[in-house]
Amino acid sequence: MQRSDEDQQGLEGGVAAFEDNQFAKAMRMLHPLAEAGVADAGYRVAIMYQNGLGVARQPEVAVRWMRAAAEDGNAMAQYALGFMYLQGDCVESDGAQAVHWLETAAGQGLSGAKTTLALMYAQGKGVERDPEAARRWYIAAGFDPNRMSTLKG
Repeated sequence: MQRSDEDQQGLEGGVAAFEDNQFAKAMRMLHPLAEAGVADAGYRVAIMYQNGLGVARQPEVAVRWMRAAAEDGNAMAQYALGFMYLQGDCVESDGAQAVHWLETAAGQGLSGAKTTLALMYAQGKGVERDPEAARRWYIAAGFDPNRMSTLKG
């Protein structure tokens, strides 16, 4: 989505407020942008609803915003949605959905998603234990799989 200068300034101001823990201000600035389809704004709006930052915690609303931002290509939202499914936070735990969203984020180069996938396969969390898949994901994330304790034993 092409952003106007005004939208870009609003996004920057909203992100600055978010990072400064001024969540009510961040919500006022970011929510209209999220409504307009700005994925970066939607991701932060989702986090605020997920954790009750500046607003009441609303898991269903958090998932709706996180999914919208993830579907719009925001790698951090894809990672966060995958982690939500892995942990059962705001949604029913679902290993297949966790893998889908984490792989999508990993495909955009997000190392944290690659590491989370490696751990999932190494520990059999949300997926069947698969040391070879874990090894591949550790390598993709830039780790030496021979030094990873989760693959030993």
